Amino acid sequence: MCTRFSVRYLMVMIAIGLVGLGLPTAVSSAPEEKPSAKASPAKTRTFAFSYSATLTGLEPGKTARIWIPVPPSNEDQEVKIESKDLPGTEQISTEPKYGNQVLYVEGKADNQGMISLTVTYRVQRREVRGNLQRQVTIADMSESFLKPDTRVPVGGKSMELIRDKELPKDELEAARVLYDVVNRHMRYSKEGTGWGRGDSDWACDSGYGNCTDFHSMFISLARAQKIPAKFEIGFLLPEKRGSGEVAGYHCWAKFKPKGKDWIPVDISEANKNPKMRDYYFGNLTEDRVTFSLGRDINLVPKQDGEPLNFFVYPYVEVDGKPYAAEKIRRKFAYKDLN
Repeated sequence: MCTRFSVRYLMVMIAIGLVGLGLPTAVSSAPEEKPSAKASPAKTRTFAFSYSATLTGLEPGKTARIWIPVPPSNEDQEVKIESKDLPGTEQISTEPKYGNQVLYVEGKADNQGMISLTVTYRVQRREVRGNLQRQVTIADMSESFLKPDTRVPVGGKSMELIRDKELPKDELEAARVLYDVVNRHMRYSKEGTGWGRGDSDWACDSGYGNCTDFHSMFISLARAQKIPAKFEIGFLLPEKRGSGEVAGYHCWAKFKPKGKDWIPVDISEANKNPKMRDYYFGNLTEDRVTFSLGRDINLVPKQDGEPLNFFVYPYVEVDGKPYAAEKIRRKFAYKDLN
């Protein structure tokens, strides 16, 4: 069961969070924070990103249906398809729930029972600086991010972490407390099994996991406080410029306090690098690319299988059934561009 925090700990976390946000606090003994990252211009990074997959173990001539996410151009990044090598004619569509772009193609296995594909993108990614004070009145789809997902209940077991504790009424301050609660409770680890599914209740019980587990718990807690929160997934590049492979996906979350813009958090990276704890509440480095948004996703054209827990790796169906992920070899690589 999730461990409860003491009242004293929660009050300290609130005080630290208020100082980190530049908000007034009555606690004078809180440690000084480093100058805000907003003092310097936002950084950008331009790179080529190669997304490749090879299906193996098929009967020669067997047809497979293949879906892959296409990274969007939005306020955080600009993306252009530079080249593609596909086993057939593709269609790119937009699924209606979250607006994710989906590339769909059908291919036939060669004599070795394999189907390969590669898409290379040119990406210009901007450092995301969440404006903690900016007021917005434009209507958006934030209300849809108050509802539960299959593995992300509204509240759930994670409410044990804040039971009988009064959170700040200001939603920005409350979100900082939740950010610190998750960071304190969780430990970044990929030991054993169960991690990586983004199961908020499992993460609460286990106390460890990867980025999906961290941010699913934060989203559960935020939505329970009527704060819209959403899940984004893509890839994180090494900070050092150059070229190389990217081992796997990375995800983060954004929340929307009343009357303010969406604000990002990357709690798992903060957990791995405590010196960046304050930065990752409200900011994201430029060393990443977003591929899709949301959970419980139906593709276009619709898959025969269940909605996808999240969508970042290729999804494949053969004879109307999901194809085993272990039979799909994936390779992701980047190269910084001048």
